[in-house]
Amino acid sequence: MEAYMKLFADSLGVEVSVVKTLQYQAIPAWDSVGHMALMAALEEAFSIELETDDIIDFSSFEKGIEILKKYGINLK
Repeated sequence: MEAYMKLFADSLGVEVSVVKTLQYQAIPAWDSVGHMALMAALEEAFSIELETDDIIDFSSFEKGIEILKKYGINLK
């Protein structure tokens, strides 16, 4: 979970303390470009390749946890 939280913070330039509340386009940094940077960071860190539908559905910190479970990554 710590690695996931740090990826969010580093990719979007926010404090780790706020990542759990983040949703797509709720902050300027999480626009389409920020989204793709976050997806690339997640793929690299967890050695996965996200499906296009999962990239599109990745709309919040919590939704990301749910999506990553499909790839065998259990963060809770």
